[in-house]
Amino acid sequence: MKILLFSAVHSSGTKSFVLGVLADEGFAYDPLKDFDLDDIGGNYLRAGGAFFISLHDGKVVGTSAVRCLDSDSCEIKRLYVKNECRGKGLGLALFRKALDFAERNYSSIQLKTDSSLEKAISMYLRHDFIVIKEENGTVYFERSV
Repeated sequence: MKILLFSAVHSSGTKSFVLGVLADEGFAYDPLKDFDLDDIGGNYLRAGGAFFISLHDGKVVGTSAVRCLDSDSCEIKRLYVKNECRGKGLGLALFRKALDFAERNYSSIQLKTDSSLEKAISMYLRHDFIVIKEENGTVYFERSV
């Protein structure tokens, strides 16, 4: 499975993939949280961030993203892997791709995840992120570069 920088050719497939993973986890489309998927190029690439996709047989099976918060800080987000592709290292590879971009371009990196996602939390802690707060089932992390 290849990891590529997002291109507009994959707009529809990327949005469908992310919304499908969210639906599988019991989350509905939220226009306040998910608006970024309507213009990935504008909300990530042209705004100083990055959006990575993993393809298998031409279909999106994983994503990770770096969103610019300001000139010094960013947020890693949209780390998703299709159920059938989990447990094969793809999530870690996508995370490292986003982390590498973030480290090269920012001095502070933030991320958050649901408190029930123990594997994700463990991975973030292994990569020197620290918990800065827990609120309403969400764990917030930060790391300085």
